[in-house]
Amino acid sequence: EKKKNKGKKTPRVEDYLTQRDYLGAVTQLEFQRSVGEREESTSLWLGYCAFHLGDYRRAMEEYKALSQRPGCSADVWVYLACTLFFLGLYKEAEEAALKAPKSQLQNRLLFHLAHKAELKNLIDISSSSFEFAKELIRHNLVVFRGGEGALQVLPPLVDVIPEARLNLVIYYLRQDDVQEAYNLIKDLEPTTPQEYILKGVVNAALGQEIGSRDHLKIAQQFFQLVGGSASECDTIPGRQCMASCFFLLRQFEDVLIYLNSVKSYFYNEDTFYFNYAQAKAAVGNYREAEEVFLLIQSEKIKNDYVYLSWLARCYIMNKKAHLAWQLYLKLETSAESFSLLQLIANDCYKMGQFYYAAKAFDVLERLDPNPEYWEGKRGACVGIFQLILAGREPRETLREVLPLLRNTGNSQVEYIIRALRKWAKDNRVSL
Repeated sequence: EKKKNKGKKTPRVEDYLTQRDYLGAVTQLEFQRSVGEREESTSLWLGYCAFHLGDYRRAMEEYKALSQRPGCSADVWVYLACTLFFLGLYKEAEEAALKAPKSQLQNRLLFHLAHKAELKNLIDISSSSFEFAKELIRHNLVVFRGGEGALQVLPPLVDVIPEARLNLVIYYLRQDDVQEAYNLIKDLEPTTPQEYILKGVVNAALGQEIGSRDHLKIAQQFFQLVGGSASECDTIPGRQCMASCFFLLRQFEDVLIYLNSVKSYFYNEDTFYFNYAQAKAAVGNYREAEEVFLLIQSEKIKNDYVYLSWLARCYIMNKKAHLAWQLYLKLETSAESFSLLQLIANDCYKMGQFYYAAKAFDVLERLDPNPEYWEGKRGACVGIFQLILAGREPRETLREVLPLLRNTGNSQVEYIIRALRKWAKDNRVSL
């Protein structure tokens, strides 16, 4: 038995690469580097894997470091040039490419670089035989410009260039026009991972917008199909798909397993942080969730009610109810501000942060004379009094409790106020 175990080989980088498991290869290479293997081949393979994972910045850093080593292979310059091209640094890419020896890859890259400033000239060519290329170039310009001019250019190309439909769907999603995105993709029979993913995203967005379990179920199945497939399970999109699948199934421990495996590739990515923080909070890790929520820079996300409500809950669970109250004060009066008030009132009450629970229930009762809000406020005010008696709340807080109690039409209030006044008098607390 011992001999058998001894004979087992540790996985080689080549084994991972054969299976297109670039994440596995990176892990193995980083281990090799950590135990002192500083060979040129380790850095070359790390750059290769990072490039295939779409982490062009990491790949660039590996190749750049290699290019500065004495006696480094001249081919490194063309690899570096490819990463610079994908990062949009075309001038730097050309400079690096010209330092490399002539090769098919160098030639192809220089061709692409030459065609970047030339696009407009190509569009102006008017020969009828060039019509399809003109359409293709118009399509690519929209993509290169991050969607600029999409509504003018892409709709006529939907049945001409296959990618036009997908890019128009992406454009509609970015504009929050989920229904238009769905109308465009609903009859498309997906055949590639990208099409399955996009149909999944659209169904998930529509399902959440209109409250449709059917759409969410379809999205979950598409994500599972891609994430579970042999060709995609070890790619970043594949792992994101599995995270999305488990998110829709509300299995947040599993969500975190998949998001943790790819988080190093999403540095400063607001959408990733948003999903990651929600999953952290959903499993009760409110301290880390709060930290991640606060990393988000996007104003659009920060004004989203889902963001505000989760952040408020994190603040309350982390004993910072005053910050949750500030989130409410910044909201304009709306159905969302009413919902946030309810969350603050109930969560603060559960966590024994009775001062802000009382303030929230007081506003709720004035907006809606529901007996439940009076009962919540009454309990919170009594809770504040108990904290004062236990020495865990300043006695002066009692002065703020009395006006809250008077803001009610309930007859029980006089009895409570009399009891509080008597205690204040006996204990020489000025009200």
